[in-house]
Amino acid sequence: MRLVDDLTLERGTSLQEKPGTTCTGVPAKGPAVEWELRLPGRPLLTVHDTRWDNGERDLVLYQPTVVPEIPAALSNLHNRLRVGIARAPGNTTTLRIMAFPAWVDGERPRIKKSLTTAQLAAKYGLQQLRDLTARPGVALHSAGGHVDVPGCDVDDPQDEIRIQHALSFPAEDDETPVIAFTHLRVVPVLRHVGWLSMVAV
Repeated sequence: MRLVDDLTLERGTSLQEKPGTTCTGVPAKGPAVEWELRLPGRPLLTVHDTRWDNGERDLVLYQPTVVPEIPAALSNLHNRLRVGIARAPGNTTTLRIMAFPAWVDGERPRIKKSLTTAQLAAKYGLQQLRDLTARPGVALHSAGGHVDVPGCDVDDPQDEIRIQHALSFPAEDDETPVIAFTHLRVVPVLRHVGWLSMVAV
């Protein structure tokens, strides 16, 4: 599947079990699904969707045993800035991830948590965000659920109040969180290192 420019995403192999540490710092093991990110003429990048044996789940740009020669900012994203996948509050059939886009501070990727919906759309790519939320059961909303916060309408994104956004999706949908993760964490760093165009559309 083509995501942006010539960047493509496709499901790779499933790993039986790997050891590691969860987002909450707990040592655990669990199976991972590998997702391959490909850009012509660039080294393969791999995203791991890991389901840990303590019930946690997360997405991360996986660091291979031998790291190819890549720019420092991209190398520094390996095994960092994971996105946790959790049950949506009060819902047993819907999962969610926080929509915190990455930015690069020197050569160190970091995340921005509070943005207006228009700012999030500009960083994610407005059309890509619309495409994502048009998928069955996918929605963008305020993470806090505050009633006094403007809606997260991607057709008319508000540019008044900075909030923390979340993306919810059906529990059986494995593709949506990986697409979102790639746009939120990997694409901004690829733009920074010049592997993708700087303009999000």
